[in-house]
Amino acid sequence: MSTPDPSGNEQEGGDKPSFDKPPQAGTPSGAPSDPHGTPPPPPPPGDTPYGTPPGYGAPYGAPPGGSGTPHGSPYGAAPPPVSGPYADQSGGPVPGMPPLATWPNRIIAKVIDFVMMEALAIVVSLPFSDLGRQNGWIGPIWLGYAFFLVYEGLMLSRDGQTVGKKLFHLRVAMLIDGSTPTPNAGWIRSATFVLPAVICCGGLWWPVDGLFGVFDKPYRQAIHDKAAKTVVVTTA
Repeated sequence: MSTPDPSGNEQEGGDKPSFDKPPQAGTPSGAPSDPHGTPPPPPPPGDTPYGTPPGYGAPYGAPPGGSGTPHGSPYGAAPPPVSGPYADQSGGPVPGMPPLATWPNRIIAKVIDFVMMEALAIVVSLPFSDLGRQNGWIGPIWLGYAFFLVYEGLMLSRDGQTVGKKLFHLRVAMLIDGSTPTPNAGWIRSATFVLPAVICCGGLWWPVDGLFGVFDKPYRQAIHDKAAKTVVVTTA
C-alpha cells in the first residue's frame, strides 16, 4: 500500500508560504523589511525640505526679488517712470526731477507775492480806513493776509506758479510725480503758510517755517511743503 506524497497534491500558489521568492528591491537580503517603504534620500546640503524662504540671503534691507521701494524715496513710494512734467529733466534728488529752487529765489518770489496782495488790500481798504491813524493799518494788513491765502491757493492749484514764481522761473509741484498741485494740496500749502501767523505766532512763524526747509534734506521742504506734500523746482 503506497503512501501518498503530500507535496505532490499541493497546487502552485497555495496557502503554504514559499521560501523561494527573491527579496524585494531596495531591501537588503537578511534585513528586516520596512512596513512603510524605503525612506526618501536626505536633501542636498544647504537645502531644506520646505525650500528657501523668499529673500533669504538678499542684502540687508533689500526686498525679495529685487523689487520694492528705494531707500529715501518720498512717502514710501518709488517714483513712477519719468513722464509728463518731469520728463527730459534732471538735477533734482529724484530721477527726472529738475533742480530744486534756491532759497534766495524762493524768498524773493514770496515777498513779491505778499507785497502785491498787501498793496491790493490797501487800495481796497482806502475808502474804509484812515491810514493816518496808528491803528488804521490793522484792517488792510489782515485783509492782505486773506488776499494772499486765496491768491496762492488759486494760483498753485491752477499751474503751480504765482506771479513771483513765474518771474524767477519756479514752480510748485507734487513731490510724488511732479504734477501740478491738486486743489487740496494748493489750499493746504497756502493755509499752512498764512494761518499760523494769523492765529498765534505772528511774523515769527515765517522764519520758523523757512528755516525748517533750509535744513530739510533732500527736498528742501518748508513746513507748508511738508503739509501739502509739495516741492519747489526750477522751470528754466
